[in-house]
Amino acid sequence: MKPGKIAIEEHVAAPAVIERLGLEKPTAEFDGQRGGYFDGRRAAMRKYLLDIHGQMLADMDAAGIEMSVLSLTPTPGIQSMLDKQAAIDLTRVANDYFADQVAENPQRFQAFAALPMQDPDAAARELTRCVNELGFRGASINGFTQVDSVENDIYLDDKRNWDFWGTVESLGVPVYLHPRDPMDGGIRCLNGQPWLGNSRWAFSVETSSHALRLMSSGLFDKYPKLNIILGHLGEMLPNVIWRIDHRIQCMPDRGMPARKPLDEYFRNNFYITTSGSFCTSTLMNAIQWVGAERIIFAVDYPFEKMAQASEWFDAIDVICDHDWEKIARGNAIRLLRLETGKAEGVSA
Repeated sequence: MKPGKIAIEEHVAAPAVIERLGLEKPTAEFDGQRGGYFDGRRAAMRKYLLDIHGQMLADMDAAGIEMSVLSLTPTPGIQSMLDKQAAIDLTRVANDYFADQVAENPQRFQAFAALPMQDPDAAARELTRCVNELGFRGASINGFTQVDSVENDIYLDDKRNWDFWGTVESLGVPVYLHPRDPMDGGIRCLNGQPWLGNSRWAFSVETSSHALRLMSSGLFDKYPKLNIILGHLGEMLPNVIWRIDHRIQCMPDRGMPARKPLDEYFRNNFYITTSGSFCTSTLMNAIQWVGAERIIFAVDYPFEKMAQASEWFDAIDVICDHDWEKIARGNAIRLLRLETGKAEGVSA
C-alpha cells in the first residue's frame, strides 16, 4: 500500500451516543448490516465503531492511511433527535469524547464536529467551541434535521440556518453533508423496494437533492467562501449537473434565488470524496467537473474496508502522480489546515 493517505469520512461512535441512539436501538443502517467489517454481527459493529486506537489504527496502518478525520455515527444520529436541549447536550458530550480521542494521538486522528441543528444558534456556538477550543477541522451534518415532530424536517438551506452559515464562513472550515434516508414516503417510487433504500440508492437521491437546494437557494451568493463536502464521488451530481442547469435555463421564470448556474457553485463551493465509491471512471468524471484539486480520498469506514479503498486508489494509473498526491493528502491538508507529516508505523 502507498503510505501517507488522509481519509476524511471515517465513522466512529461515542459511547453516550451508542446508548442513546445507536446499536441498542437498531436502525436501517445497522440492523443486519453486511459489507464493510460487519457481516451482520452486532458485536462486530461495536468493536469497529468504538476501538479507535486499536482496530481502526491497525486497519489504517495496513492500508497506508496516515490520518483519519473522525465523524459521528450512527446516521441520522443527532439530526433525528426531536428535543432541542437533548440534542444540544448529547452533541457536546460526543464532541468532548472526540476531542479526547484526537488528543491521545493527534498525528493519526482529527475530527469533524457533530452539531445540534435543531437550534442553529446553539449549533453555531458549538461549532465555534469545537474549532477554536478543541481544534476540530469542520463539521459533519447528517442531512436534514427533525425537531419537535418527526414530520418537521428542516433542510440546511432554510432561512433559519443562514446566520449559522455565516459562522461557518467566518471560521473558515468546511461542512461535510453526510447522507441520511429520505423521510418515510419521501421517494414514493422506492416504496416496496427495500433493496434500493439506505446507502444502496436512497442516500444519494436525498443528499444530491439537498446539495441542489443549497446551490439554488442563493446561500453561496451571500457566503461565497463556504465549502461543502459531498461523499461517494459527488452523490451522482457530476453525471446530472449539466442537464439540471440546462433545463433551468429552458424554464427561467421559476424564481430561483441563485444568481449563477448551479455548476458554478458545484465547482467553487463543493469538494468531493471517494468514500464508498471505488470506481475509476466515476472518479475521472468527477475530476472533469470540479478538478483534481477538489477531490479528497476517503473510505467510509467501517461501512467500507480500508484495504479495498486503498488497493483501488493506489493502483489508479490514469491520473498523474501530482494529481494522485493532491487527492491522497494534499487537498485535505489545504482544506482542513492540517499539520502533518508521514506518520511512523504506516505500512508502505
